[in-house]
Amino acid sequence: MTISDPTAPPLSDNGATTYLVDDELTQDDLYTGGDVQEAETTPDTAPTTPQAPPLPVPPPILVKRLVRGRYRSGGTGYQLEVRVDVGGTRPMNRISGDFFYVSGGTESYFGSFRVDAPTVTTTATEVRLEGPGQFTFSAGAPYVRVTVPRRFIWQPQAPATVQFVTPPNTPGATYACAFVSSYFRSVEWEQDFVVGTTPFVAYDTAALPAPVGSPAGLVDVQRAYRLAGVEMLASGNTNAIPVAAAGVDAKWTDAELHDAMVTHFSRWANIPQWKVWLIVATQHVDGWRGIMFDAGDTHERQGCAVFDTTIGGQAPFDQRAQLRTYVHELGHAFNLLHSWQKHLADPPQPLGDNNGLGDLSWMNYVDRFQPSNGPGGTAAYWAAFPFQFTDREVIHLRHAFYRNIVMGGDAFGQGAAEVDPHLFAEPVRDRSGLAIEVRAKDAFAYGEPVVVELKLSSTDTRGTATHGYLHPNEDFVTIAIRQPSGRTVLFRPLIRHCADEGRTVMLMPGEARYESAFIGYGGGGAYFDQPGRYAVRASYLAADGSRIVSPVTEVRVRPPVTAQDVAVGELLLGDQQGQLLALLGSDSRHLRDGNAAFDALLAEHGDHPLASFARLARGVNAARAFKEITADKRTTVRPPDPATAIAELSRVREAADRGEGVDNITLNLVMRTQAKAEARAGDTDRAAEILDGMPAAFEARGVNPAVVETVRRQAADARVELLGDG
Repeated sequence: MTISDPTAPPLSDNGATTYLVDDELTQDDLYTGGDVQEAETTPDTAPTTPQAPPLPVPPPILVKRLVRGRYRSGGTGYQLEVRVDVGGTRPMNRISGDFFYVSGGTESYFGSFRVDAPTVTTTATEVRLEGPGQFTFSAGAPYVRVTVPRRFIWQPQAPATVQFVTPPNTPGATYACAFVSSYFRSVEWEQDFVVGTTPFVAYDTAALPAPVGSPAGLVDVQRAYRLAGVEMLASGNTNAIPVAAAGVDAKWTDAELHDAMVTHFSRWANIPQWKVWLIVATQHVDGWRGIMFDAGDTHERQGCAVFDTTIGGQAPFDQRAQLRTYVHELGHAFNLLHSWQKHLADPPQPLGDNNGLGDLSWMNYVDRFQPSNGPGGTAAYWAAFPFQFTDREVIHLRHAFYRNIVMGGDAFGQGAAEVDPHLFAEPVRDRSGLAIEVRAKDAFAYGEPVVVELKLSSTDTRGTATHGYLHPNEDFVTIAIRQPSGRTVLFRPLIRHCADEGRTVMLMPGEARYESAFIGYGGGGAYFDQPGRYAVRASYLAADGSRIVSPVTEVRVRPPVTAQDVAVGELLLGDQQGQLLALLGSDSRHLRDGNAAFDALLAEHGDHPLASFARLARGVNAARAFKEITADKRTTVRPPDPATAIAELSRVREAADRGEGVDNITLNLVMRTQAKAEARAGDTDRAAEILDGMPAAFEARGVNPAVVETVRRQAADARVELLGDG
């Protein structure tokens, strides 16, 4: 079926069936206008004594309704939802809209438009807004004109007439749009919580000092979004999830949370929809405050989690911090990036003060707040933060094109799209005192998981202080990949960790921090699925706002040589296999095909060098418990399987000794994980042997002495944790 341009004539009748929804008005949302009626007075004829002249009586003001909010046409064929944003609280002076095509019982999205600076003409009887629009499609009538009659406050809201015009003045399609809501978006929000957690309710802004302009009274998540023009409707399906079966292991892994979202968000679907899920869990294994689930098949940004053990508390400053964390994580579901990442969106957005670190926004990190002029940090943030999104974020929430904001629409930040390689050009001048490098092996086999090593070091003889977050999952490091075709894409993590707790490290000359990152698969799918030469470059955002860029590192993927190479590569390259590698294994039934592929790889090609990666995922997953939320919202736990973990991880170590399989940083994880499995199986002597042998094992691999010393400390800490001695 060919669908014509909905902005161009002729179109069938699009008359709307009028329906009204009462809008929520506050004193901030009322404005005066229209005729002002003077009051009549009667002379005082009674005997008088000298008195002060009477005070003048102000004339009554006839208040008219705002011309602001969401309107929608009806009927079949094309329907238009239009958002008019003038007047009221924080007007952004814009018009935007989305076209949908209705046929029978189906409705399909067609396209969107926005007018960024409309001309507004106000008379006693109507408000007219008009201007050239930006469209997601080639519009035959690209000039937009919206006319709304003015009504008094006691009258129902008037419908809007939207006309599309071909310049200079040829009328196109016209839509009669009934008033829907004073909110620009309405989202259904489901929140579940694990028994033992205390979900956040509301924070009183009078409980602690707040800057002028902050909203007064109680602010909850719904009010925070209402102030931005977004209605968050509680789904009514809040579920308490028992976790008694988890025993002492009440911590959650990425794999468990990913499975929980896909399985138990009752409104989750592989379609774009205005629905979002949040789970209040106990604690993340790595201590994060919150995470955003970035991937779920082809429809992303549908869920997030916050961790009560980390952010909980009833003191006012705890409640304030919880409010920020909840709003922040849900903001990612609306496709809002962190304040310092706006330029990585598609289309790119300007960064705020000091590369975005100076933004007073829900989407900035409290402890990382650092304006270009003046003090930064937690105290400075709360002293100035008015509990709101920035203007550009409000524009996004109200007027972003439909697929770029609706949950399950476009990818997070559209990061899988082509990006400008110049975003990663070296700075003209670099006085940051830091350097970042991307290291990789000379060549990877076809299908081999591409893992790179990130190195952060100081170039200042006095040393340099920074936060030290190096993994791309933590959003301070961004990796660009130029593929053999010449296309440059951003690596997008499968799950993003919000590392907004304070951490400062001091790097002295000769010292460095290292991190291993699997970048072969992420939110954009497989990034190295074709043989050829790739170029990889990283950008690191330091604590002071400096943006440090690495030299370009070449990554070469060799073509397969044998039929076995082809078979093994194909068994590693599937979407579910990529997710399992990123999550370091999972029991999720939604990844059963990926686990079956790993089983086939080990059964049929167990002697192949790349079999180590299937064993890595299986071994690490077996070493830990796996919590699953059942259909009736109960938690079941598969206990650790130390025998399987020991068997698989031993084979990974053996392959590493032959120079095959995992990198040094991953090998460190493998050895500590195997030691934990040995201790859990009761063989404490073997656990001690593995930990005690770690420094020598890495010395033999030619690792830098400073890194060997780090390994020695990690092994000693693990020994105390597992065996209770040093």
